Amino acid sequence: MPARLYRAKPLGLGARIRWIVSGLGCLALIGCDAPPTAPSTTPQPRPAGLIAPTPKPPKSATPSAASQNLKLYYGRVQADLLNRGLLRGDGGGADTPYSDRDLKQNFEQIAFYDEYAQDGGFRRSDGTSGGLRKWTGPVRMAVEFGASVPPQQRASDAALVSKYAARLARVTRHPITANSSTPNFYVMVVGEDDREELLTRIQQIEPGVNAATLSMIRSLPRSIHCVVAAFAAKSDGHVYNRAVAVIRAEHPELTRRACVHEELAQGLGLANDSPQARPSIFNDDDEFALLTTHDEELLRLLYNPALTPGMSVEEARPIVDQILLGRAGPG
Repeated sequence: MPARLYRAKPLGLGARIRWIVSGLGCLALIGCDAPPTAPSTTPQPRPAGLIAPTPKPPKSATPSAASQNLKLYYGRVQADLLNRGLLRGDGGGADTPYSDRDLKQNFEQIAFYDEYAQDGGFRRSDGTSGGLRKWTGPVRMAVEFGASVPPQQRASDAALVSKYAARLARVTRHPITANSSTPNFYVMVVGEDDREELLTRIQQIEPGVNAATLSMIRSLPRSIHCVVAAFAAKSDGHVYNRAVAVIRAEHPELTRRACVHEELAQGLGLANDSPQARPSIFNDDDEFALLTTHDEELLRLLYNPALTPGMSVEEARPIVDQILLGRAGPG
């Protein structure tokens, strides 16, 4: 299945990638579960010479050296960014003014363009705009944790996602909930020691996921801090119906929050970045760690009912003008 890589950056917190995988689904029962058959009530004889499998030893409670090294590395990254006055959490202020013109330009760049070519890995896109992408149905989030994530962190991260999902719902006026028993947006908080289990889980969530997407996740370097993959229905590649965000558990608290804020917002359809966007988390400069007032405006635009999936930037432009004209002002 095709995969579109949305972003990657080798340095700083902004080293995150996102891509959309379209056309996933069941075709001629490929990747589908076969209908269950009734179990036999007659015990079957044990085949001669069958050797019982050796049970796998339980996973150690002590993180591996690789995981511990990642934790130290990400701690240094966060400290360095904070020392440089980055990773702001104030949402912007008097020092970061923006106009309706700024919002319009930033929305076009972030919602309609990709940084990387479809099926091109890390190859840059040709700069051609695409159709608008968003969810049309309810977004039901749920947090899953790798076995290596300690209970205290699980509780705080689950509360973070729940609170943030409520904020996203208020901003977009779109049905977005957390703690769903039937999720379609999975937030996976996993450590380095959980990598193989993560790959297995992703294949359970999306049986038709392509090998390229799995390979990207399997070989993520430490410079990639977190990722999100949004999946579209085969019938309409502009309508998201499932997403998986992967958050590294080794991050310290602030950069882990930053990953949650950006990946979940990106997974709603704001897929690109722009160096002109300020104050914004959709910018590679890492000035802001958490969703800003500017970013809330972008989400409101994206989920305005007048803007529909597949709409071109030219079609959307006059509608965005009318939306911005009709509201009180930024923030």
